[in-house]
Amino acid sequence: MDASAMPLERKLKDQSYYSAFSNPAPSYESLTGSIEADVCVVGGGIAGCSTALHLAERGYRVVLLEGERIGWGASGRNGGQVLVGYPRGRSEIEAAVGRDGARTLWGITVESIDLLRDLVARHGIDCDLHWGALHAAIKERQRRDLFDELKDAQDYGYDKMSFLERPAIEALLETQRYRAGLLDAGSGHLHPLNYTLGLARAAVDAGVRIFEQSHVLAVKDGDTAVVRTQHGEVRAKFVALCCNAYIDKLNAHLRARIMPVGTYIVATEPLGEARATALIRKNIAVADTNFVLDYFRRSADHRLLFGGRVSYSGFDAFDTARATRKRMVKVFPQLGDVRIEFTWGGFVDITWNRLPDFGRLAPNVYYLQGFSGHGIALTGIAGKLVAEAIAGHAERFDVFTRIKHSNFPGGPLRMPLLVVLMSLARLRDLL
Repeated sequence: MDASAMPLERKLKDQSYYSAFSNPAPSYESLTGSIEADVCVVGGGIAGCSTALHLAERGYRVVLLEGERIGWGASGRNGGQVLVGYPRGRSEIEAAVGRDGARTLWGITVESIDLLRDLVARHGIDCDLHWGALHAAIKERQRRDLFDELKDAQDYGYDKMSFLERPAIEALLETQRYRAGLLDAGSGHLHPLNYTLGLARAAVDAGVRIFEQSHVLAVKDGDTAVVRTQHGEVRAKFVALCCNAYIDKLNAHLRARIMPVGTYIVATEPLGEARATALIRKNIAVADTNFVLDYFRRSADHRLLFGGRVSYSGFDAFDTARATRKRMVKVFPQLGDVRIEFTWGGFVDITWNRLPDFGRLAPNVYYLQGFSGHGIALTGIAGKLVAEAIAGHAERFDVFTRIKHSNFPGGPLRMPLLVVLMSLARLRDLL
């Protein structure tokens, strides 16, 4: 296979800036033999670690199984933006769950930020957390959309957003690309791998048993569920599937309702504090509002971390570093002389309606998936909601289960079909 068209994770998995500058973390043993637990959590990302931690804090005996290493998937590779809200707007959410349900979901996303702040402080997680995020408009249509988003947030009682016109944007960013923006003081950014590793450490301290390199092959439900790996099994009263884009063949029903989308990020060489600060004068995260968006922020060692481009085919068919660098220079032409030092990618799981997909496969088998690019904060609160539901308080979890989800169309042809549909959607960015 040509190297330019090899599977995304195979090509890019070992080149992450985050893994190069991650905190020390233990390697956990693989599962061998048969063990028992109250709850078996499948997946070692933020959702899985949060689920395990919150259950252990409630007194449950918890086992967490990870097929690779903690934070190996999207939780340790993403853009690091901690965002209030959902990928869909108020009208779509109200259509899905009603006005009262939408208000509940908004309250949960606001709580997700408070939870993240509390987890970082309470467990001493060193993850370079900073507050402030800007959603930037390139076109007048997008400017109007941001103003509507501000009004919706204010109607829900959220008062941490402010609308900025072009002069205020240019006072924050050394670029003339954006005509307006929505600055959210309640959102922020962090080092996602270090955050995930910190959650895992907190879970272990609370009594969770973690097993890495323990890929789950099958889950058999029943009064006592059996979770089977290649060399062992966990017998548990409850199971929580937190696999997201890596559900693979474990459950065909869930797999049909999400699409793994490849995303790409680059990290520049260190720019020095003065040059990095000149680009983004406050240490905030920035993203535009295009369908295929650009997003960027400063790192602790004064690099620019810049994400853009997506792949719906599961393959990296282009020179990622070159293509993403081209997008970066379109925003910051003054970086034309800067070398790219790290290039990496991974998969996020999107749903057809871009809303979270939470539910049950059986009375004692729960699942979380479909965070659609808003996973840093939402995955954490999702783990708390599963813990509440298992403990017998499912009211908030069940608001999410009211959202109707459809399979991606196309069956075996769904990837090429999605490529066509998303290409059409991208055209809207140009209008």
